Amino acid sequence: MIYGNLIHLSYSMWEDRKAPPEAKKNRYHHYMRELCFDDSLWNDIIKRMAAVGMNTIIIDVGDGMQFRSRPEIAVPGAWFRERLKEELKELRDLGLEPIPKLNFSTCHDAWLDDYSRRISTPEYYAVCCDLIAETIDLFDGPRLFHLGMDEETAANQRFFLYVVVRQYELWWHDVEFYFHEVEKGGARPWIWSDYMWQNRDVFLERMPRSVLQSNWFYGNDFSEDRRPAKSYLELEAHEYDQIPTFSNYMWPENTALTIDYCRKHIAPERLLGFLQTVWRPTKEEFRDRHMEGIDLLGKAIASVS
Repeated sequence: MIYGNLIHLSYSMWEDRKAPPEAKKNRYHHYMRELCFDDSLWNDIIKRMAAVGMNTIIIDVGDGMQFRSRPEIAVPGAWFRERLKEELKELRDLGLEPIPKLNFSTCHDAWLDDYSRRISTPEYYAVCCDLIAETIDLFDGPRLFHLGMDEETAANQRFFLYVVVRQYELWWHDVEFYFHEVEKGGARPWIWSDYMWQNRDVFLERMPRSVLQSNWFYGNDFSEDRRPAKSYLELEAHEYDQIPTFSNYMWPENTALTIDYCRKHIAPERLLGFLQTVWRPTKEEFRDRHMEGIDLLGKAIASVS
């Protein structure tokens, strides 16, 4: 059973505009060519995770690592390959399985820098091949690889300077391309499931059962007519493996509500675990939010042990 935490080494995944001077609370939701990451918080996060019984950490790598194949992507201060290797060893020593994440949704690919404006071109595919292969190698052949793929809609990009939304056959071509590259490296593809919210029938028809699903819902109303909550049921009805995702982004009680709901409605053999994330950068100013999220999941783990 996976009890995981998504932590961002890279937080370059929101608007491609620079934050205006008046932006304070949400400045990290704007494009920032810098490493939004504090070592002090990272060190305390991983120790707390191990202490409360969590066993998996998903690392959003993005432009926070200096790829040998594509060094131009890295932001100033990005980790060297050697640093990442050292950190992965420490995580494993703590009993935490590290899983890589690169989000290829056009809504969250600012980390690709200029390549995010070359979507679905031969050059773009070559870059993706290199990054996926190098990440799998760096993580020593992980069993899972999270590809993101959430919120690729016009509405979610309404404040962007440059809007790209793949649809129909192109979306499927590209997502199947990512799956192939991940599987070629020996890992299992893992995605956010919200493409299903607006494309239910084609999703259930074409999405391979081999792809691990993380539907997400951060509210506190699990009525069955709520699309995000209903998707847990529909994925279960079509026998997809799931790792439901919750967050204290809005409601701290979302953690316990999600775990209770999904344990009741998803068969144990397809409920592979749970994932939490605070949707904040790994920065000291968000320390309380990070620790709260970890402790909420830790409390849930203790209650079912």
